[in-house]
Order: sequence, then C-alpha cells, then structure tokens
Amino acid sequence: MTHFSVLDLAPIIEGGTAADSFRNTLSLAQHAEQWGYKRYWMAEHHGMPGIASAATAILISHVAAGTKTIRVGAGGIMLPNHSPLVIAEQFGTLESLYPGRIDLGLGRAPGSDQVTSRAMRRNLSSDPDAFPRDVVELMDYMSDEPRQPVLAVPGKGLNVPIWILGSSLFGAQLAAALGLPYAFASHFAPQQMMQAIQLYRSTFKPSSQLAKPYVMLGFNVFAADTDEQARFLATSWQQSFVNLRSGRPSRLPPPVDGYLENLGPQAQALLDHTLSCSAVGAPDTVASQLQAFIDRTGADELMITSNTFNFEARLKSYEITASLPTFA
Repeated sequence: MTHFSVLDLAPIIEGGTAADSFRNTLSLAQHAEQWGYKRYWMAEHHGMPGIASAATAILISHVAAGTKTIRVGAGGIMLPNHSPLVIAEQFGTLESLYPGRIDLGLGRAPGSDQVTSRAMRRNLSSDPDAFPRDVVELMDYMSDEPRQPVLAVPGKGLNVPIWILGSSLFGAQLAAALGLPYAFASHFAPQQMMQAIQLYRSTFKPSSQLAKPYVMLGFNVFAADTDEQARFLATSWQQSFVNLRSGRPSRLPPPVDGYLENLGPQAQALLDHTLSCSAVGAPDTVASQLQAFIDRTGADELMITSNTFNFEARLKSYEITASLPTFA
C-alpha cells in the first residue's frame, strides 16, 4: 500500500502576497487532513519571489496549530544553511508543542543561489563530508544521551523522525547508511530516481528509527474534471519552472492556452523530462498515471505537489487525488 502526502511550496501567485499564501497553506492543510493525507510538508527556499516558505519552522507551527492529526514537517530543511544545534532546538520546540506529529526532512542543497546562501550562513563549506557530519550531530542533539557538550533545550530526548532528502545518489547512500527513510525529489529532478531507489534499498542498514527501507517520491498532480482543463491548469507550474531554469524566477503566473505548443525545443525537452513524474488529467487519467508510477517504483509513499494559480482548482486537484482507488 502506497501512502499519499502533500508537499506545499506556499506559492505566491502574480498579484498575490505571502499573507495570501499562508492563508491558503492552512486551508489546504485542513482539507488534506479531512481527506486523509498522511503528512503535510513544506520546503525551505530563499530569495524566490514565488515561494513563501523561507521561515519553514514558523510555517510548520502555523499549520500544526490549525490542524489536529495530520503529521506536519519539513521537506525539507536545507541543513547547510543552519547550525545543527539551532535546528535541533527549533524542531525540539515544534515536537514539544505538537507531540507525535512533527517530521524533519534534511537536504544538503542550499535552497537558493550561492549569494543568498552566503547571506544566511557565511562560512559555507565545500567539504562533501560536512552534510553527513551535520546530520549525525543533529541526530545526537535530539537523542536520549547526547555526546555534545551543549544541550539542545528543547530537543534532547525527543527523537523527532528524521528523513534524508535528495535528488542524486549521495542522499540515497547516506539514508541507507544511517538507516533513515529516504525522500527523492522526483517531482522536479527525476534523472537518477530509479538508480537512487535501487541503491538505497540494496544497501540499507536497519536502525533504531527504521527496520527496513522506506521510499518517498515527489510527484506532480494536476487533476480536474477533464484532461483539457487539467492541462490548462498545469501551464502555470510549467511557466514557473521554465522561468526558474532560465534564470528568471517569478511568482506563479496564470495559466495560458497553448503554452506547450509555443515553447522552443530546449524548454520543451526540459518539461518533457520533468513531466515524467507527473499526472495531468481527468480522474481516470490521473489514476492510471499514478498507478503506473507506483508499479514502476514500488514507492512506499508519494509526496504530491500541485501548484496551480487558482487556489480552488488546487484544492480540487488534491480532493480528486484523495478519491482515487490508488489513494491510501
């Protein structure tokens, strides 16, 4: 059985504000809880005009306070931007406020460009071992018997579930070595997905947190009443993605007719590759595409993202997904 969860990038639409985004985030989380999604994650990004989730821990608290049962967490916190102690304290605080509901996903990308990264943490390291060391240090701060000379208060003994995020083989190797669940960013970087899954599963070492491998995969869903309507709604995300990869990050634009047909070959190839981990269409179309993806990957959980310009359309996409036979 494959579980379904929500990844919310807190999109800021053209003509909208971060405050609008945060209201939509809470509303979506409350609906997701009602519809039976397993968890609700937000991702750390900085310097992005179309993403409002920079202060990720604060936004997690906002969502957790407005919901009752759904797990809430980070997918993820970009650990190179922070000291492990600060993250232990932040997520120790969240776990103390909302016990048994907090997840901590960790990534090694900065979630921004290098200039922005230096503005946040000025002693950037190029050491490839820095991220694994920081992960182990963070886990130790939150353990029952930390070895660090400084205590994380709150944090010590709370053992918030930690996930490793990635879009390459590096994260798969680290998650397997530490015996942690692994989330692959296939919703925007599917290139090494199958290799990473195989590597993670074949080299996994059980830990106190996890007895056997657990794979979560990012997946885009744009579901609507008809295939044509869904394809139209998806053009907002497609425009935003092409703008980002072209060095022109933007707020989420309104959908446009004929967007894909009028793209140049380079941008078309970019989207064709990325859309390999997407379902776009009416309910039956989405159900078929979701099932094919699950059959191909054997994913334990799908982290569904659906960035549409119209919030009501976004809600409907998640509602349709929750009504499908594949939903669990």
